[in-house]
Amino acid sequence: MTLLLTPIAAFLIYLALAALLSRFGYRLAGGDHSTPNTPHTSIYAGGERPPTTDVLPGYSKTFIVAFFFAIVHIGVLMLGSSAGSSAAAIYLVFLALSLLALILG
Repeated sequence: MTLLLTPIAAFLIYLALAALLSRFGYRLAGGDHSTPNTPHTSIYAGGERPPTTDVLPGYSKTFIVAFFFAIVHIGVLMLGSSAGSSAAAIYLVFLALSLLALILG
């Protein structure tokens, strides 16, 4: 029984289960799988056609959101570990100013 709890055995069991689930989904789709761009081989996009031009993703907005949450998490950790001193209040003010500058800037 302890053999099943080893990481290698668990990985192999999960790999077999994932292969079975994938095979079940492949059979569930039905139809001819040899021709490309059929409805069961193309990516579903909510009923919309894919864009015909190449689109490069921009990560600048994602970076700003990630940076915002990183600052908030650091602030919560710092304030949670402080004893409610005046230094924590000053830190909170500067944290709020840095978040405001991030949002506006």
